[in-house]
Amino acid sequence: MAEPINLNKARKARAKTAGQTEAAENRIRFGRAKGEKAIAKLDAERVRRDLDGKKRD
Repeated sequence: MAEPINLNKARKARAKTAGQTEAAENRIRFGRAKGEKAIAKLDAERVRRDLDGKKRD
């Protein structure tokens, strides 16, 4: 017979891992220096302009 599990502990463990993954994503998204953000913005703008230039009418 399988070992019974505590559903409250399982729910809390799942919430904890979800919180940890969200925290990791936020560290990547918001934990950058001002210069790095500016470079990323310029790269995104350049990619957008290149794509718009290649569109057919």
